Amino acid sequence: MSAQISNAPVGVLITGGTLDKVHDTQTESLVLDGTTRVQDIFAQGRTKISRFKNLMQIDSLDMTDENRAQILKAVKTAPENRLVITHGTGTMEITAQYLAAALGPDSEKVIVLTGAMRPWSLGRSDGNFNLGGAIVAARLLPAGVYGVMNGRVFAAADLHKDAKRGRFD
Repeated sequence: MSAQISNAPVGVLITGGTLDKVHDTQTESLVLDGTTRVQDIFAQGRTKISRFKNLMQIDSLDMTDENRAQILKAVKTAPENRLVITHGTGTMEITAQYLAAALGPDSEKVIVLTGAMRPWSLGRSDGNFNLGGAIVAARLLPAGVYGVMNGRVFAAADLHKDAKRGRFD
């Protein structure tokens, strides 16, 4: 079986999550400051991305169905059929399943959600690895909604974070 490699444009939709968090020296906590680091990560990897769209900067634990509807609208109106969505890991599976149900089996879009367990700004983040995997997955997978974490690809229905182990299995 050979993979169908696509050089079609890949767009990136950014929603926040741990990947984009920074250390706030006043509160001594990790926060989203409204700025994304995703473009810096792709620049570091010398990856050509068709388009970046910063939809929101929220922790996924605060994500609502209204936020998911906003993501769905951005997916449906995106000029690209291949999209990577950065997302917090806490509710990534909920958003993936929401998108899969809303888009249905006849969608021609390839949607790949990914994120990080450690902020990129702190170094030693898994975000670079996960984003790279997500781009490759978006280029190779057939239409559908997926999650890419920890070097693995999961269909939306099978995406699950094991909070005790701190990984997706």
